[in-house]
Amino acid sequence: MINVLIVGKGKMGCLLKNRAEELGMNCLGCCDVLDPSLLEQNKDRIDVILDFSHPDNLNWILEQIRGTRIALVEGTTALSKEQKEAMEKAAEDNPVFYSANYSYGIAVFHKILELAAPLLKDSFDIEIVETHHNQKADAPSGTALALLETIDPGKEYDPVFGREGVIGKRGREIGIHALRGGTVAGIHEVGFYGNDEILEIRHTANSRMIFVDGALKAARFLCGQEPGLYSMVDLLK
Repeated sequence: MINVLIVGKGKMGCLLKNRAEELGMNCLGCCDVLDPSLLEQNKDRIDVILDFSHPDNLNWILEQIRGTRIALVEGTTALSKEQKEAMEKAAEDNPVFYSANYSYGIAVFHKILELAAPLLKDSFDIEIVETHHNQKADAPSGTALALLETIDPGKEYDPVFGREGVIGKRGREIGIHALRGGTVAGIHEVGFYGNDEILEIRHTANSRMIFVDGALKAARFLCGQEPGLYSMVDLLK
């Protein structure tokens, strides 16, 4: 039986806890840096930590797993460059799985873009639009930024985050736009706009459960893995 600990006590944390128990995992509970005892007292029992909480928790988690074999499934967005580098460092000694989006469909979305973007980007304009519920804290979403990275890994284009005023003729750019409202779990669209034709790719998440199930699939995958930094690409193999 896999012993999992959830960092975060919000909606996602509760969904992860309940689903983990439904799948027969032993969930030790939910905690965070403000209530650290559950993690600190169970280091010898924890197989995997799942963190979908807040960037403020990550440094604490990395400190706690140092010197252990505990695996980490990290899904918090809006991490700083320094935090991502610290996570990569931790992966030298612990199995770490990181993704901005744990949907299997989004993983396939990236694969499609890897094929389509090199064929289209020189002759088509590209725009990214993401829509989320009105409680989401960060914008644009981590998934939108990851899609941008897949489309333009060499940073050949200027990212333009929304437009306002007299902007003039379009430059060598990719637009990224964030919409917020209601209870939308997540919609991500990439549009390629050419002369007299448009190609649009869209993914819609109807509930957070697709992210929950993806994260728990990642947790099962990490058990028994050697230290390293893993991603959704590894689940597609």
